[in-house]
Parts: sequence; C-alpha cells; structure tokens
Amino acid sequence: MAKSQPAVEDPNARVVCRNRRARHEYELLEELECGVVLLGSEVKSIRANKISIEEAYVRVKDREVWLLNCDIAEYPQATYMNHDPRRARKLLLRSSEVRKFAEAAAQKGLTIIPLDVHLSRGLVKLNVAVARGRKLHDKREKLKQRTAQQEMQQAVRRVMK
Repeated sequence: MAKSQPAVEDPNARVVCRNRRARHEYELLEELECGVVLLGSEVKSIRANKISIEEAYVRVKDREVWLLNCDIAEYPQATYMNHDPRRARKLLLRSSEVRKFAEAAAQKGLTIIPLDVHLSRGLVKLNVAVARGRKLHDKREKLKQRTAQQEMQQAVRRVMK
C-alpha cells in the first residue's frame, strides 16, 4: 500500500500582524479573507513585519472596499520609489462579497474591521470582519465567562491527575 504524503506547509505562510484589540472591543459577526492591492516596497515592508493595523478600518465607497489608516513603514532600500505609509489601499473581493459587506456596513451599529494580515502562497492577505461594538458591560461579561471556563478546565485537570 502506498502511504499518503503529509501536507507540506508553506514556510512563508504566516501571520504578519494581528489586531488583538478587535476581538475584545467588537463582537465579530462574519469574517472574510481578501487580497490587498500593494506596491513592491509595501510588500517588502510587510515581509519584514513593518505593518500596524491597530488603528485601521475598512470603508465601502462606490462598490469598492478600501483599507484606511493602515500604517506600512517605508522600505529603506526603496529610496525615491518608496510609498506613502498611510495611503488608502484597495481590497480585492468578489462583487457579491462587496454587496454583502456594503449592506452590513450600512446597518446602524455595524462596522468592518481588519483582524490580521498574513502571507499565503507568497501573497499578502487580510482577514476582515463585520462587527458590532461591545459596550463596557459586555466586555466585562465576556471576561467573566472566560475566567469561569478556565477555572472549570483547571478543576477537571486536577481531578484527572
């Protein structure tokens, strides 16, 4: 019998930047992966982990989706061919996905936020989510639930020993 080959993972596939506050401050309703239109110096900076999406957000304008306020540091070796660090970057989505996101963003209280930037098959990808902002009491309730879950798991581990 022939043995099945294990799936070889791409060594370049990795998460470059993650918006850690997003899952705490927002209730994520729907996630989607999309491509980003970038310049060469931007891709090199992203590969060197010189990107921040903490303050970034996504807007739908004229049936196009744009990533705004994302900071990609200038690439030192690009000299005069460098990019503007905070320019608006177009996101690549299918028209049906754009329509669905536009409807969701138009609803009161919903927004589109970037979750993480990662490399996949040599391409820069961005995970975005339609989200609803959490109130302070919702954040506290989530923390209580998480600590209760952790305590239950620890108790189970103690009993199993």
